[in-house]
Amino acid sequence: MNTLLAIFKREFTSYFVTPVAYVFIVIFLFMTGIFTFYLGAFYESNQADLQPFFRFHPWLYLFLIPAISMRLWSDERKSGSIELLMTLPVSITDAVVGKFLAAWLFTAVTLLLTFPMWITVNYLGEPDNTVILASYLGSLIMAGGFLSIGSCISAFTKSQVIAFVISVVISFMFILSGFPMVLDFFQGWAPQALIDAIASFSFLTHFTSITKGVIDIRDIIYFTALICFWLYINVVVIETKKAS
Repeated sequence: MNTLLAIFKREFTSYFVTPVAYVFIVIFLFMTGIFTFYLGAFYESNQADLQPFFRFHPWLYLFLIPAISMRLWSDERKSGSIELLMTLPVSITDAVVGKFLAAWLFTAVTLLLTFPMWITVNYLGEPDNTVILASYLGSLIMAGGFLSIGSCISAFTKSQVIAFVISVVISFMFILSGFPMVLDFFQGWAPQALIDAIASFSFLTHFTSITKGVIDIRDIIYFTALICFWLYINVVVIETKKAS
């Protein structure tokens, strides 16, 4: 636990040593504002809620989260510091989980900085704050799913650009699997059980359910299992690199 916390603190602090963290935060806040108030037609809806805000989170995370995760292991491999890390009395699991939790906390801090929007809708009307809170929690755990994928892919390559592109593609597939046009493709010939299985892999399917204020244990299990699966693969990849 001590080594995990040490890695976690080291990684989390490193985000704020360079301007990268601040640039990411500014871009995220700017884009959420654009999507919510302009593309999301916040004022035109005449409803005091944050549905236009949360509706675009999967698409924001699709590009912004890989930008965070691409450096988690690619940078270590490129600089050669991963060899030093592997010689320390630190388990690979602690290293993987510590790095992941640091990136996840950084994402949580960024998401927390959008609280003025929550204050705004409460000033303009009487929103269902329980639904908003559930949506925030759903957004955070979905961000963890994106991060776990990005962290794992980062362990495969020394190139941050390659890690970014592959993470975006895989994450896009997880979003697209619940899209109507994908499900319609299978609708005519595939059994309903298969269609439901494909839809169940989609971030959109589970996140949309949470943003309605319904916290289904199946949605929590899905994101938790997804995170654990990709982190496990992450550990296996690092162990393989170490053995070779």
